[in-house]
Amino acid sequence: MIGVPTATDCNWEPYSMLGKKRESRMDRRQKIILRDFMTVIVVTAIAVVAMINFKDWVNRSEARRAVEQLGQIVLQYRKDNGALPPESYVNNIKKALEGSARLGELRYRALWIDSDSKPDGILAYTEKDYSTLLVGGGFIVLRLDGRVEWMGKEEFKTLLKQQQSPEEVRMLSEGRRPARE
Repeated sequence: MIGVPTATDCNWEPYSMLGKKRESRMDRRQKIILRDFMTVIVVTAIAVVAMINFKDWVNRSEARRAVEQLGQIVLQYRKDNGALPPESYVNNIKKALEGSARLGELRYRALWIDSDSKPDGILAYTEKDYSTLLVGGGFIVLRLDGRVEWMGKEEFKTLLKQQQSPEEVRMLSEGRRPARE
């Protein structure tokens, strides 16, 4: 006799059980969607942070390249003329350097450098203030011997303080710049 399926039939489950299976399938599906959504959010956030850091790294590299070019020009001028070029000369060539737009305010210290200065003395510097995770703030420094390097803020300030004359410190603290040569 064909009758109403009973609970013992393999293919039949009470209506209350069907709802739970559907509910658990929906929960699993929702979890997958939520997991995928969170993955996309995390990957996007990492990509944005990486792009910001990459942009700052490129800007710093371009500024460093411009200071390296400046160093080569200053060394050639010094070789040809026996002295450091005046600040006006540096200001004129600075605009033609590749990456000069990334230099910012370049401080040229030739006025304060004499014949007794050591080759590792600071000839020029520019501050680069990056607030990203991987590329922090610091200074791009051109040494008297033509070397260019990146220095952290504290290291740079300590070194500059050792090399500055009292007159240079006084003029900078007053906000004055030396007269143009």
